[in-house]
Amino acid sequence: MLTPYYQEETNKLVISREQGSQFAKQVADDFNPLHDIDAKKFCVPGDLLFSLVLDKYGVSEDMHFTFSGMVDETSRLEFPQASDAFDIVSNEKVMLSVKRSGESRQCPELVESLIKNYVAFSGKAFPHVIIPLMGQQEVMINPARPMVIYESMSIHLDTLDVSEVSLEAAEPDFSFEGKRGKIILRFELLSEGKKVGFGEKHMLVSGIKEYCQQAIDDLIAYYNERKETLK
Repeated sequence: MLTPYYQEETNKLVISREQGSQFAKQVADDFNPLHDIDAKKFCVPGDLLFSLVLDKYGVSEDMHFTFSGMVDETSRLEFPQASDAFDIVSNEKVMLSVKRSGESRQCPELVESLIKNYVAFSGKAFPHVIIPLMGQQEVMINPARPMVIYESMSIHLDTLDVSEVSLEAAEPDFSFEGKRGKIILRFELLSEGKKVGFGEKHMLVSGIKEYCQQAIDDLIAYYNERKETLK
């Protein structure tokens, strides 16, 4: 399912603006302007990097991903040999750090199921979860420059003896100090209705402002209009 969204050049993986943008909109339902083909500072979706790691290395009982670099169309990603801890680098700069423990399994059905369900959950975070979550504390992101950065995510599976998983959102959390804050989105993993794991997605927010309903209404309207136009 991922072959349309990257190409390999001399043992390095490259993601074009078109490929990154298509993954964001067609797979992740993510219409962040940073993923637009013509974005001034284009960024490959972090969820595509996560998906590529699962596709290449399989699923482990415990997995932790730390996003430390902004991948764009000029990045030449190097994927090392599988180990318990490794870095995805481009031009000697670390873009993504991965830590794994427990049993591992190469199961195409499980990998595809986990990718599809997690990416769909992740893509709905803005505006459906983030805006009301911040609104509970009477603050919001800056509508003129909504900066939400993917920091890290982790997944734990009690068993790998499953071929498909579904995902249910759990209680999220938001904390802030001044203009900076942190969002934690939590989820549970289910197989045939039984809980088999859980995970978290951590995001950093900057430019936090006092809540204004009209500004939020305008931001959501703009987001929905972009979504309909760019689908």
